[in-house]
Amino acid sequence: MQHIAQIALLVPDYDAAIDFYCSVLGFTLVEDTALSDTKRWVIVKPPGASEKAAALLLARAASPEQKAAIGSQAGGRVFLFLETDDFQRDYDRMVAAGVPFEEVPRHETYGSVAVFQDPFGNRWDLIERR
Repeated sequence: MQHIAQIALLVPDYDAAIDFYCSVLGFTLVEDTALSDTKRWVIVKPPGASEKAAALLLARAASPEQKAAIGSQAGGRVFLFLETDDFQRDYDRMVAAGVPFEEVPRHETYGSVAVFQDPFGNRWDLIERR
């Protein structure tokens, strides 16, 4: 059996990323381990995610190439998909917390969806599938 354990997400600063994902989006800080004076192993997961669900590995950009890729790891496309069991609840909470949405919610044949951005420029879908 295989599964995707983590997805590395380039960020400019560990603490700013932890603050957004945990304080604003409500993710759980799974691990924050210092590996050196400048490198940490930081893993966050959405609330209610199962043990085997993929997590985000917040990776502080360390080179000019990595810094240039922050917010554009998917070339401008939606990069990550945050699936919810209650779209309206999470949308309302995120709007109240100041999360910038690029559009009003859409109700498609596959479910309710709206694109938002994290503070680092990554585009996300908030989605509740039918």
